[in-house]
Amino acid sequence: MQKSFTSSQFKLGILGGGQLGRMFIQEAISYNLDVHVLDPDKNAPCKDIATTFQVGSLQSFDAVYTFGKDKDVVTIEIEHVNVDALEKLEKEGVKVFPQPNILRMIQDKGLQKEFYTSHGIPTSDYHLIENKEEIARFRNEFPFMQKMRKGGYDGKGVTPLRNDQDLEKAFDVPSVLEKFVDFDKEISVIVSRNESGEVKSYPVVELEFNPEANLVDFLFSPANIDKVAETNARDIAEDLVAKTGIVGLLAVEMFITKDGQVLVNEIAPRTHNSGHQSFEGNVTSQFEQHLRSVLNLPLGETRITEPSVMVNLLGEKGFTGEAQYEGLYEVMAMKGVHVHLYGKKITKPFRKMGHVTVGAKTLEEAKEIAEKVKKTLTVKA
Repeated sequence: MQKSFTSSQFKLGILGGGQLGRMFIQEAISYNLDVHVLDPDKNAPCKDIATTFQVGSLQSFDAVYTFGKDKDVVTIEIEHVNVDALEKLEKEGVKVFPQPNILRMIQDKGLQKEFYTSHGIPTSDYHLIENKEEIARFRNEFPFMQKMRKGGYDGKGVTPLRNDQDLEKAFDVPSVLEKFVDFDKEISVIVSRNESGEVKSYPVVELEFNPEANLVDFLFSPANIDKVAETNARDIAEDLVAKTGIVGLLAVEMFITKDGQVLVNEIAPRTHNSGHQSFEGNVTSQFEQHLRSVLNLPLGETRITEPSVMVNLLGEKGFTGEAQYEGLYEVMAMKGVHVHLYGKKITKPFRKMGHVTVGAKTLEEAKEIAEKVKKTLTVKA
């Protein structure tokens, strides 16, 4: 973006109209920016707050190309989009961030792993397979985590394979077989880069997963790790940004092993669940930082303003239908609590319906309140 512009003449497009797009638009409004959205769901969370909202498949060449050709900048809130269309737009002068070649690599978990190993990024050992039958070649190396090379997200397309009995649930598609990592903690670093090459990373956060849904239950900021691990994790994240050359935001999910190694698990080229606490817990939210990075604006300060915990609000098991939020009033009365609902009318088991950020003077105090939030606020039908 030029240093001087008329915001009403500037068209920013985003592929995907879910909760990430919704929170992105909430920050864009503060800069008088118009955001145009394409999403396949006519009731997507962005539909009522986007400047224009179009219904169309994100995998359709024609839909993505037609949507993007009159935009100044096109960005994403989900990486599963038609890259061929984005490459054509890029050749025709539309700025596409993150760049299509990076999206193509990240869409394929096999290419991701090969990128790490070829560029000296620490990651777990793995094998690439074409089908279920090939797993038998590596049965003496159990256990593995099998990840579909394409299409998986939010815990979908991932399954543990511990022994021969688990082969019944294995995916019969091209996959990555990752050796289990004996990890102590799961952490994440959000890092951003603009066109000018300015890079800023956020302090490391710690993640606690729901074992049944394989989704984040709690996020702790700052992570309870030593300075060496903190520096190592941020260096790895910033190294990844430099080596990919990405313009935009990159979420880098990592393991800290029992012996202190930091290994990259996966990356996402967009705003991410592991950065949601940044609305209240950091000087600049990840959504504003994404905006700044794709428009080549100065990147915002990332320091922590206070210790915080993020609680994901997931649809309760056994409930599908119009969402009802039980315990909302009680949670809003708690100290340091900020509720973010995603505008989804229909709930179903483990669907992400919102999140709550809890800030306090100490992380221990924030954790205590967050546990109460988790028990009090439920999403039913």
